Amino acid sequence: MSVPVVAIDGPSASGKGVVAQRVAQSLGFNYLESGALYRLVVLAGPDDPERTAASLAVEFRGDRILLSGQDVTEALREEAVGVRASDVAQRPGVRQALLRRQREFRRAPGLVAEGRDMGSVVFPDASLKVFLTASAAVRAQRRYKQLIDKGIDANLHALSRDLVQRDERDAARAVAPLAPAPDALQLDTTGQTVDEVVGVILGWCRERKLGGRPA
Repeated sequence: MSVPVVAIDGPSASGKGVVAQRVAQSLGFNYLESGALYRLVVLAGPDDPERTAASLAVEFRGDRILLSGQDVTEALREEAVGVRASDVAQRPGVRQALLRRQREFRRAPGLVAEGRDMGSVVFPDASLKVFLTASAAVRAQRRYKQLIDKGIDANLHALSRDLVQRDERDAARAVAPLAPAPDALQLDTTGQTVDEVVGVILGWCRERKLGGRPA
């Protein structure tokens, strides 16, 4: 029997990261933050992203991300890295190189994978596909709060503008554009807490008899 996958996709700051981590923990599944791989390419070898993508030495250890054994979690969260990663993600050679790497995370007892094309491209046979959305204003507020809480100066207007531009760029790219898979369940997180969103997704998982831990 194929290892089950819960694919959680959505635009930047839709809440998919923290939600996916919580769902994975509740189910006892492995976790993949696919967007981190593109950010790692930016950190490790921006001059030759295709070659870098094929040779990344990455490890997800709890909520920490290691590159060649070094903890780069905080560096990956920098806004400039995210913007550059969005550009790198438009290169077909990079996406193809990372496709195999992402699928290698599919290990027993199961996987919760979050990103922008987990359900549509990387794991088209996922047991459950979820597409999270939220208004641009709410997503900008979330990102602003994340940065301020970390002591990083941020401009709310600039963040909102960048999110909208990134959405447009991701949706318009020729390879794996940002869009829900035809069979994905869509969930608007605008007015919901993380606990509420996690609860809805775990309910869907129970309906499909996914996970080895009580929800």
